Parts: sequence; C-alpha cells; structure tokens
Amino acid sequence: MHSPSSPLSPTRAPRRDAAANREALMAAAVRLLNVDPAVPLEAIAAEAGLSRRSVYGHFATRDDLVREVTLRGAARIGAAALPAPSDDPVVQLAELGARLWAEVEHVRVMAQLTVRGPLMRDVGTALAPLRAFLLETVRRGVADGRMRDDVDVETLAHLVEGSALAVLDEATVRDLDRAEGHRLVMLAVLGMVGLGWQEAGELVRSTPALALRTTEDRS
Repeated sequence: MHSPSSPLSPTRAPRRDAAANREALMAAAVRLLNVDPAVPLEAIAAEAGLSRRSVYGHFATRDDLVREVTLRGAARIGAAALPAPSDDPVVQLAELGARLWAEVEHVRVMAQLTVRGPLMRDVGTALAPLRAFLLETVRRGVADGRMRDDVDVETLAHLVEGSALAVLDEATVRDLDRAEGHRLVMLAVLGMVGLGWQEAGELVRSTPALALRTTEDRS
C-alpha cells in the first residue's frame, strides 16, 4: 500500500475549504477591483475573510489573482453574451449589444479593466468567439443591404465594438442607470452600422427580443 506521500498515490481533489477560500478570494477581488483597480492584496484578503499569508496558498502574486479573475470574467462574458441566431442581422447586432451590457453593467470598472487593461491580449483570446460572431453578423448585414457598405466589413465590426465600449465608458463616468445603458448601447451599435436615430429607436422600442431583461431573466 502506498503511503499518502507516495508519488504513486492518486491525486486528491482540493479540500472543500481550500476551494471555497479560492472562490471567496476571486469574488472579493471582483467586488473591490470594481471600486478601485489599484486595491491592495491585503484589502482583497480581508474582504474574503482571509489573511494575506493565506492568499499565497492560492496565488503567488496579486497579479496572478487579477489575471485569473480577469480571464475568467472574459470567458464568462464571451459565452453568456452570444444571442440566438436571428434572421435579421440588425436585430441580432442590437441584441448582442444588449446582452453584453447585461453582463458587464454591474461590474463596469472591472469590465473596463478587462478590455482595456494590461491583459487585453489574453482577454482577446477569450473573447475571440464573441468577436467572430460580431464580424459574421456585420458581414451578413452588409451583404443583405441592411447595414452600410461604405466601410470595410472588418473595420466596421471593430468600430461597432468601439461604440459599445464608448457607452460602457460613459455609463461608468456618469453612473448611467441600467435601463439607459441598455438603450444607449443598442442605439450606438445600430447607428454605427448606418441606421438613423429614429429608425434605430423605433426598432429598439418595437422588438420584444430587445427589451431590458430582468435579473431573473439573466440568471
């Protein structure tokens, strides 16, 4: 029989308390980074109910903790924000913007850190499926004559992404409420692809799929 320290012993799963502590650290990091991106490790540990020393059993450095939190958040957003395919690429684009807003509006500062911070290259990998979906939606809209065709498709998709990020920036600076951010992100992306403001507003008001989702709908 192999002793517990034998290299041939089966690998044990982390103890429940260790796994719970790790999750508590990551949840605390999200909450505090969303208030202050420069929050020290000691404050994150205290928020999680742990000592600074215990943090090092899970993350070698503060940067490692921030990296894992950031990449996990990006992967979750990338998966959750994808809408179901729609016959109308314009509606699909607006819904994509709305779903993105629903995923990030409650962690606005953290979302800015994710997409604009030092890990933006790694985050780009996590968001690649989402960006591919956006590009395909824009390409289909241009081909169908539903979106402007005076701008290269890849450039247009990049500008659409930028317009959504501009709404996130504005919402963070001015503390816009959830409903207004939801409305503005759709108007911004629709305006970028060539819809007039009245046409975009009417589409948002009259399309049930673009209505603001409740907390229960998002869970």
